[in-house]
Amino acid sequence: MNEYSFIIGVIGIGLGFAVAYWMKGKLSSEKMRAAEEESHRIVDDAKRRSDTLLKEAKLEAKDKLFKMKSEFDAETRETRNELKKEERRLIQKEENLDRKIEQADRKERELSREEKKIAKREAEVEQAELKYSELLEEQKQQLEKISGLTAEQAKELLIRAIENEARYEGAKLIKRIENEAKEEADKRAKKIIATAIQRYAGDFVAERTVSVVQLPNDEMKGRIIGREGRNIRALEASTGIDLIIDDTPEAVILSGFNPVRREVARLSLMRLISDGRIHPARIEDVVKKVGHEVDVVIKEAGEQAAFDLGVHGIHNELIKVIGRLKFRTSYAQNVLQHSIEVGFLSGIMAAELGLNQKLAKRMGLLHDIGKAIDHEVEGPHALIGSKLAKKYGESQKIIQAIASHHEEAPPSSVYDFLIQAADGLSGARPGARKELLENYVKRLEDLEKIANSFDGVSNSYAIQAGREMRVLVDSGILSDEEATLLSKDIAKKIEESLTFPGQIKVMVIRETRAVEYANK
Repeated sequence: MNEYSFIIGVIGIGLGFAVAYWMKGKLSSEKMRAAEEESHRIVDDAKRRSDTLLKEAKLEAKDKLFKMKSEFDAETRETRNELKKEERRLIQKEENLDRKIEQADRKERELSREEKKIAKREAEVEQAELKYSELLEEQKQQLEKISGLTAEQAKELLIRAIENEARYEGAKLIKRIENEAKEEADKRAKKIIATAIQRYAGDFVAERTVSVVQLPNDEMKGRIIGREGRNIRALEASTGIDLIIDDTPEAVILSGFNPVRREVARLSLMRLISDGRIHPARIEDVVKKVGHEVDVVIKEAGEQAAFDLGVHGIHNELIKVIGRLKFRTSYAQNVLQHSIEVGFLSGIMAAELGLNQKLAKRMGLLHDIGKAIDHEVEGPHALIGSKLAKKYGESQKIIQAIASHHEEAPPSSVYDFLIQAADGLSGARPGARKELLENYVKRLEDLEKIANSFDGVSNSYAIQAGREMRVLVDSGILSDEEATLLSKDIAKKIEESLTFPGQIKVMVIRETRAVEYANK
C-alpha cells in the first residue's frame, strides 16, 4: 500500500509539472505565478508523502529482517544439535570398528598359527604316505613272490570273485523280491481271473477251417460238376472258392482263404442241391441272392455282438467288419465268439480293478478286427486292426490296445495289459482251441530245443500240452540262485522265438543226489 501511494505521488508530481508547463503557455503571466505557487505546493506535498512511505518501508524491512534472523538462529541451533548427535554416533561406530578390527587381527594371528600347524601336519602326513607306499610296495612284492601271481592277475581274480559274489547276492535278492511280489500279485490276479471265469461261460470249439457240404447221394456230384464241368466252373467263378469233389462219400469240400466267400459258396450250394435246378444261370442268381443275405447276416452279427456287450456308437463299416469275424476261425476257435468273450472278460476284470468297464469291453470286442481282412492286407492282424480302428474314428486308447495286444506295439497303459490278459485267457482255457498235430509236435520240439540250448541244462521236458516246461539242471554247475536266473532267461527266449496262445510255465529243477554202495 505504501509503495502504491509512493508511485501515485510520483505520478502526481509528473502531472503537476505537465499541468504547470501547459498552463505556462496558455495563461497569462499573472496566472503563471499562481500556477507556480500551486506546483510548489503539490511538490512539497508529494515529498512529504514520499518521505512517509520510505519510513514505513524501512520499518517493515527491519521487522522482516529481524524475523528472518530469529528463524535462522533457531534453525542453526537445531542443525548444530543434530550434528552433535551424528558426531556422537560416528564416534561410537568408530569405536566399534576399532574393536572389530582388533578382534579380526587376533583371529588372523590365530589362523596363522593354525596354518603353520596344518602345514606341519601335512608334511608329516606326506612323509607317512611315502613310508606307507614303500611298505605297501614291499608287501606287494612279497605277496607276488608267495602267490606266484602279478598284481593285475590277483586283481582280476578278486574282481571275478566279487562279481560272482555280487551275482549270487543279486540272484538271492531277486528271488526274495520276486517271491514276495508273486505272492501278492498271485493272490490279486487269481481273484480277478477267477471272478472273470466264474462270471463268463464260453462255448467249446466246434467249427473247422474248411467247409463241408453233405450231399443226399453221390449222384449229386455229377450234377454239381455238370456237362463238361460247366456247373462247377460257374460256381467257382461266382464265389471265388475252390470246390473239391473227390472220393469222399456224399460230401463236397469248399476251400478258400476268404471265410465270407466260403460261407456264401456253402449256402449257395446247399440251396441249389435242395432246389434241384443246377445250371450256370441259376447258379449266378442264387450266389448273388445268397451274397446279399450273408451281408445282412454279417451286419446283424456285428450289431448283436455290440448289443450283447453294451458297446454303442461304433461306425457302421466297423460293425460289418466285426460281423465278418463270424465266419473267421483261429485254431478252430470262432473269432467273433472269441472277441465277445474277450470283451466280457476285459469288462469284468476292469470292474474288479476300478477301471472304465465300457472302454475295456469296447477294446476287447475290437481287438481282433484285423483278422477279418488279414487275408487281403499284408502285415500282422494287430497292426491291421489298429489302422482300421483309426480309419473309423476310434479313440487313441482303443487303437493302442488293438496294436499292442500281441506286442507288435509296446503297451502304454493298464488297458493294454488287460486286453492281453483277457485275450490269453480266452484262447488258453480248456476247450477253446484246437491245434494241428504237426504244429503241436513241432512246438513241443522247439520248446525242448530252446531249453537244452542253455549251459548247465541236463534235460528238459514239455508237458501239459506244451503249457509247462520242466528243465533239469546239473547241481554241480548251477546254484539255486543261478537256476532262478536261468528260468527267466529261458522264458524270455521262448517269448522271442515262438508264437503261442496263453502262457508257458518254465520250471527249473535242481537237486543234489548222494549215492553210496554198501559192500560186504
